[in-house]
Amino acid sequence: MARTFGSWLSGPPPSEAGDASQGPNDYAGQRLGLPQSGPGSLVGTGRRVLAVTLDWLIAMGLGSLVGSLDRTGTLADHRSLVLEAIWVVIGIVSVRLFTFTPGQLALGLQVVSVDHRQHVGIGRAAVRVLLVALVIPALFTDADGRGFQDRLTGTAVVRR
Repeated sequence: MARTFGSWLSGPPPSEAGDASQGPNDYAGQRLGLPQSGPGSLVGTGRRVLAVTLDWLIAMGLGSLVGSLDRTGTLADHRSLVLEAIWVVIGIVSVRLFTFTPGQLALGLQVVSVDHRQHVGIGRAAVRVLLVALVIPALFTDADGRGFQDRLTGTAVVRR
């Protein structure tokens, strides 16, 4: 009876981990056709979080500028919504036009398509940024370390 429990409690051996139909996964990004290190390789969570933080700081600066230009004071009542809108617009436009946000540019990162499309379109960039804005989807990662927003949109954050 112990042998029966041992077969499923110990889990599969490391060589069988993951879905065999997707190919080997010796390093993060291998199944996606990305290199193990250097330009084009997947980026860790720490650098992605730092890039988002830099983008938020930029949005806060722009929000303060917009707020100082508002003579009626109506934007001050909705400051958090204005900051979120600025951050979303920066994320969508910059990923679509340049493949990176300002924070990602500062850290040498970019968003690339992993489903063999030429670039990340405006729709995919919008879905990706809106999911990051919700925070929770970005916490769920796959075996490669990509967040749910990247899996859903067929993208990945890589080194430039």
